[in-house]
Amino acid sequence: MEPLDARTIPDLVRAGAAHYRRREAVVDGDVRLTYADLGAEVARCAEALAARGVGKGDRVALWAPNGWRWIVAALGIVSAGGVLVPLNTRYKGPEAAYILARSGARLLLVDDGFLGNRYIASLAGAAAETPTPALTDIVTFAEWDRFMAVGKGVDAVVYPDDLADLFFTSGTTGRPKGAMLTHRQSTELYVTWSELAQVREGDRYLLVNPCFNTFGYKAGVIACLLRGATIVPQAVFDVPTTLDLVQRERITVLPGPPTLYTSMLDHPARAAYDLSSLRVAITGATTVPVVMIERLRAELRLETVLTAYGLTESCGTATMCRPDDDPKTVATTCGAAVPGVEVRIDETSGEVLIRGYNIMRGYFDDDASTADAVDTEGWLHTGDVGELDERGYLRITDRLKDMFIVGGFNAYPAEIEQVLARHPYVAEVAVIGVPDARLGEVARAFVVPRPGSVFSSDDLARFCRERLANFKLPRSFVFLDALPRNASGKVLKTTLRSR
Repeated sequence: MEPLDARTIPDLVRAGAAHYRRREAVVDGDVRLTYADLGAEVARCAEALAARGVGKGDRVALWAPNGWRWIVAALGIVSAGGVLVPLNTRYKGPEAAYILARSGARLLLVDDGFLGNRYIASLAGAAAETPTPALTDIVTFAEWDRFMAVGKGVDAVVYPDDLADLFFTSGTTGRPKGAMLTHRQSTELYVTWSELAQVREGDRYLLVNPCFNTFGYKAGVIACLLRGATIVPQAVFDVPTTLDLVQRERITVLPGPPTLYTSMLDHPARAAYDLSSLRVAITGATTVPVVMIERLRAELRLETVLTAYGLTESCGTATMCRPDDDPKTVATTCGAAVPGVEVRIDETSGEVLIRGYNIMRGYFDDDASTADAVDTEGWLHTGDVGELDERGYLRITDRLKDMFIVGGFNAYPAEIEQVLARHPYVAEVAVIGVPDARLGEVARAFVVPRPGSVFSSDDLARFCRERLANFKLPRSFVFLDALPRNASGKVLKTTLRSR
């Protein structure tokens, strides 16, 4: 079987081991695994999990940063017939306990002590408030060799439409819910994604996006396995480390949020590194500055710069730009629907709706929330506001909840952010609506200046007045060293509102 034909993740691992046998699969510090090595390690992990009693449909949680063990563990879980439940490395005990309890995970694999986080102790502290009765086994990465040494044959047979993973939504708008995604969805969708992203055999892919995020795992690990690319995981984003890895490992593909690229472009030591190997960048956000796309192509000489759009509930991807799209299209749209997926805009609310084979099977053990998210015709209600142009390209204007009304006019933060992002001294910006006695609400902009720049709120106000209708103008500006973000890179506007 060719890797591109595999429709279960265990089949994909085996096909990769046979087809790309001696090519490097994972490079993590001193650990360098070929595709044959990776296949063998995943098989051992599956057998070790089987020896611990993991079987078909059992949920197994993974609480660890990007690294070779995360990759082997995740692939081992699904190869044993289990269902992967990734946990955010920034979670505290109560947050992790909630997901462990909701998912009914029976075993936890954990890198206890990562960045000083005592995950197991934090879980113990949360036990009184959130018990996890199904969790009967915990294996730390410190015990990895001993865990891997004991195995038994794997009896589970995995089929394409079996549940592969439960990725819990970020929870920025409420309690996280587990999106049920299958093997077929993960493999089939990322054949398309990797083709449009122009990922090739022999590419070297720097995996900065966290693997506990749908996009990090599926557009990272799964896409690389499909194409025979080398995964170079980075546990924590740090600009000098990223620049060094690009140079040392001759990285060719580097997906990430806009802040990753702006941080690299503006780093004072960038010129000291050889970044000429870079070929592909893929990003996505409500606001992607056009100037950033232009700089990536002009200063780093990237061949392919794309934006994409998706949610956990859509298996991470729904729309993508195409490789020959111009910088304005890439920056101001999220591309068109990928083959097999439909996108339309609700005529009343402006909400983006998605339908296709990539839509989750529902939220785990939560029929009410599933019914709220996916209607009877199969359309996923995203909660995003957007519009489609004559080409069918999607532009996200905002979240339904983020829109605010200024004196009777709808104002969308993303539009204001796009304008401010064009200011030569602005590195990043986020806009929210704040109460106003006369107009109801007005815009407030949180701005991260470019290093070494000096300017004032009055400068930004003048800049906006030349480009925006009066009701859209920010009435106040707050300067920050960095925008608050969750571990997936999303700006936490709830934190900004709390200020």
